[in-house]
Amino acid sequence: MELHQLRCFVAAAEQLHFGHAAQQLQMLPSALGRQIRLLEEDLGTRLFARTTRAVSLTEDGSTLLRDARAILAKVEAVESNLRNRSRAGAARRLRVGAIDSAAAGLLPPLLRDFRDKHPEIAVQLLEDKTVRLLPKILTGALDLAFVRPPDSADKRLEFRDLLQETAIVAFPQRHALAERKSITLAQIADEAMLVPDRRSRPHSHDLTIKLFEQAGLTPRIVQVADEKQTIIHLVATKLGVAIVPRWTTRMAVSGVRFVPLRPKQSGPIGRLPLAAAWLRGSRDPARDAMLAVLEARLRSYAREA
Repeated sequence: MELHQLRCFVAAAEQLHFGHAAQQLQMLPSALGRQIRLLEEDLGTRLFARTTRAVSLTEDGSTLLRDARAILAKVEAVESNLRNRSRAGAARRLRVGAIDSAAAGLLPPLLRDFRDKHPEIAVQLLEDKTVRLLPKILTGALDLAFVRPPDSADKRLEFRDLLQETAIVAFPQRHALAERKSITLAQIADEAMLVPDRRSRPHSHDLTIKLFEQAGLTPRIVQVADEKQTIIHLVATKLGVAIVPRWTTRMAVSGVRFVPLRPKQSGPIGRLPLAAAWLRGSRDPARDAMLAVLEARLRSYAREA
């Protein structure tokens, strides 16, 4: 005896008309009749008395109708309870992705403010590169991500521009220019440069290239590395210098000094964009709650970028 058969039986028993019951269940009358026959064979008894003019319940059919209603009501209550618990659990959890820059710079104050306002929502954080985070939003593995906005964005994603991160220069601690209060591109034109791999970090890679192009110079690139931490450690070993986001100063690496960069002109060229991304058209109260906190405090966060 299956639940589907019980639902077919109850509909037919209440309607006492196989055609109307089949329409209610959005199935063919022949399919409904087959389910009733299978149920009768399984129970070894006739549930309906049929004539050319009418359908009625047998004594066993009347008994089963009472019990079947109770069974189906219990099943629906269990299903409803589990669905409600699932929704409640989902509402208390927010899965957030972030590039290293956002994880070190924006996220600590944002998560602090978000927890103060919404202590009931647990945030699960994943740190990765933009090229790996955006697909996770599309598959449903992430609810929200803080990324570098791609040049060609997937139309299934919604983006909210947040702030522009300031670029600085990382020098070996005993470098002749490491004690300066600020530096220009011309002053590091002959330095060995360390840059991120463009395939995985296009914004950070292009930042160095575009800054030098703006100044009419060509960088002397000696090493490409995938991770910011690797680049900073290579700077510490005196392999070269690197242009990095200001949040990198928070990395505890000895043997490195950071000097503010003075671009040839002000504007977005000397800065790195950060954006929030989520699935377009989706509804998520927890995500929207974090975006509301972000919107309210964004000016304060931007001052530290």
